[in-house]
Amino acid sequence: MEFSAPVLNYTLLSPMLIVLGGAIIGVLVEAFMSKALRPITQLSVTLGSLVLALVQVWKIRNEQSTTAAMGSVVMDGPAVLMQASILIISLISVLLIADTEHFTALAAALPGSEEERHALQTGNQVTEVYPLTLFAVAGMMLFPISSDLITLFVALEVLSLPLYLMAGLSRRRRLASQESALKYFLLGAFSSAFFLFGAAFLYGYSASITFTGIRDAVVGGGGNDVFLLIGIAFLSVGLLFKVGAVPFHAWSPDVYQGAPTPVTAFMAAATKVAAFGAMLRIYYTAFANAQWSWTPMLTIIAIITMVFGSLVAIAQRDVKRMLAYSSIAHAGFLLTGVIALNKAGLEASLFYLFAYGVTTVGAFAIVTLVRDSAGEVTDLNRWKGLGKRSPWVATAFAGFLLSFAGIPLTSGFIGKFSIFSAAYESGARSVVIAGVLSSAIAAFFYIRVIVLMFFTDPVEDGTSVEIPSSLTSITVIFSLIITIALGVFPAPVLNFISNLATFIR
Repeated sequence: MEFSAPVLNYTLLSPMLIVLGGAIIGVLVEAFMSKALRPITQLSVTLGSLVLALVQVWKIRNEQSTTAAMGSVVMDGPAVLMQASILIISLISVLLIADTEHFTALAAALPGSEEERHALQTGNQVTEVYPLTLFAVAGMMLFPISSDLITLFVALEVLSLPLYLMAGLSRRRRLASQESALKYFLLGAFSSAFFLFGAAFLYGYSASITFTGIRDAVVGGGGNDVFLLIGIAFLSVGLLFKVGAVPFHAWSPDVYQGAPTPVTAFMAAATKVAAFGAMLRIYYTAFANAQWSWTPMLTIIAIITMVFGSLVAIAQRDVKRMLAYSSIAHAGFLLTGVIALNKAGLEASLFYLFAYGVTTVGAFAIVTLVRDSAGEVTDLNRWKGLGKRSPWVATAFAGFLLSFAGIPLTSGFIGKFSIFSAAYESGARSVVIAGVLSSAIAAFFYIRVIVLMFFTDPVEDGTSVEIPSSLTSITVIFSLIITIALGVFPAPVLNFISNLATFIR
């Protein structure tokens, strides 16, 4: 058997390669550079890699190919849009991560040990969070452009493994942080096993691991439909776990609460773009002609996810857990774009993912600013009167909450209106009705927090609002501007998405 060298289009793959290169440089910096220079060097390498990758994505935006990596990846309009969204969200997340006060000085040390205390006293801050972030970003960029099941699984693991580690790096409440990382890892391992099980059945059905081969088998109708149904069901479990849809949501509240808040922001925003990007590609291409088999399943899951996330969020007294259940509800809203299975649904989903991701990072950035002597304060009862303590911080958080609620003149309203309109056009009216009712329920607990901040008197319990660093300020201001701009002037972005949002098969 003769070996043939792989043919790769390095221009189209360059954004991912730049990010991976930055991650490797970060590992070398961590290993060999002095502790005094590490933080600024790591931040510079990380930001430089992300900016350079974003510039490269812009350069290749009009180039399309199914053979960039011998059929393993597809570069088309939606791929460019999703990679750009991931990079922009990662950039503002890294600015938040740059505040190393959130991260333990030595992750390998036992919580409360002498080794940990010595690292804190000597200022020996380990900054492995930067290369881990870049590895995760590289996996996220590969996930939505994969066009075969093996590449899809490799991308899933590359994006997941760094997140498992990053969830356990919290400086304070170390045991809770490590517990959340362990839960995330164990449940993630189960979901990966389900994903592989589904992939095996799809291969058994179509004798192919490529999306094109699976689609051709579905169109031809020559395979065993039982294998197809089992394959779609188990593959969907792996994808639905990553987006936090019910009943695969159990990890979300605990991990969101226990992980360092900047990591939670990055994970909640960027992972959703990558996971829903992969779902959109596989359902809109490989499974498009088997709509009869998966639409009822996804419809039921979307409705339950929207209603469950909105109802349970009402009972939460911790702001990070409230945002976690809000994220679950938004996963249900985004599933309506998958169910729509039309161009309008794809366009609306891409807009919603970017708008929601930016707003989410901004909201968690605000959470990092409310503190007492022990660190972040996430108990909502202690957010009373925040508007009187710090009007600007409370106003920014209120803006993000109103966007989550889908109030007009915010990006959330445009996103929900677009995605529900697309689902209505496709005939999925039950999902639209459930979505509108769930949005009304969700608006209650968002507005309740706003009332708590502005219409109650502050209690002197040691809670204060920290003056944000320049990097955190950039994150909050950028997120707020995008949230308002996409609500007031959405047409340029919607038109840009419309011009590119077509999958090539």
